[in-house]
Amino acid sequence: MSDVVIRAASAADLRFLEDMLVEAANAPDRKGRGRVETLADPAVACYVESWPRATDLGVVAVEEPDRPIGAAWLRLFDDAERAYGFVRPDIPELAIGVVADQRGRGVGRALLRACASEARDRGFEHISLSVGRTNPAAALYRTEGYQVVKSRENADTMVLGLLAPRHTAAPRTGRPDVVSRLG
Repeated sequence: MSDVVIRAASAADLRFLEDMLVEAANAPDRKGRGRVETLADPAVACYVESWPRATDLGVVAVEEPDRPIGAAWLRLFDDAERAYGFVRPDIPELAIGVVADQRGRGVGRALLRACASEARDRGFEHISLSVGRTNPAAALYRTEGYQVVKSRENADTMVLGLLAPRHTAAPRTGRPDVVSRLG
């Protein structure tokens, strides 16, 4: 695998986060919709509207030279603005996407771990997410410690506890914008 850097997401990453949200919303277990139609859906768009809010955090996987290949980000919602994986207002919800031709290389797992580490550092105790039961990513979430807390017709809401680290974090690189390196 070529060198992949996991760095902090910024406002400049909005277009790429939208791309990854479209990937996630059109996961293999769902019918595909175009970018415009997907982002016009308020239930989907809420994950990136006004990115970044003060409480948002995210990471982007970048393959050298500077090609983004995946992103994971967390956003808090409240009772008035509930997203698919909403549990409580103090539990941020995860959105994650990996470019289709980069799946199966460990990028998603690295993004999950980096995002969890950053959330833990910010004092969050849990992360939630929503995933279709037939989505292959559901197995990845289970192996990373996410547990089902609520089930709907075709999807589950899962939660990861962050109080005790599940994995040793990758060493910091010394650059504030780089969270970790793969490869």
